[in-house]
Amino acid sequence: MKKMIIFEPAMCCSTGVCGPSVDPELLRVSTVISNLKNNGVLVERYNLTSNPQIFVDNKEINRMLNTNGVEVLPVTMVEGVVVKIKAYPTDEEFCKELGVSEKYLKGTVLKINKGCGCKDGCCS
Repeated sequence: MKKMIIFEPAMCCSTGVCGPSVDPELLRVSTVISNLKNNGVLVERYNLTSNPQIFVDNKEINRMLNTNGVEVLPVTMVEGVVVKIKAYPTDEEFCKELGVSEKYLKGTVLKINKGCGCKDGCCS
């Protein structure tokens, strides 16, 4: 499965979903990422306030910030390649870039059979 990283502008908390007026786009992204993680999809999210060192350590993000400033954020990378700048991925883009169905975004937790593959996970 592919790995997505979202580099976000400075926010008051790790998700930006706090304070008296919550940005509906940040709420959507937080919900989608939570649902993806619950379905075993790896999505990392870093904001400039909480995780400044990763912005320095990632050469491509560092270059983009030095060239374009913080206005380039948010930046989304998949497998180390920038796939979107200046906006969060849409639901369709999350699916396309991660190679998952829309069920993963909607909170449909998939049951993963960790057994042998037989019905109900046990052989008779």
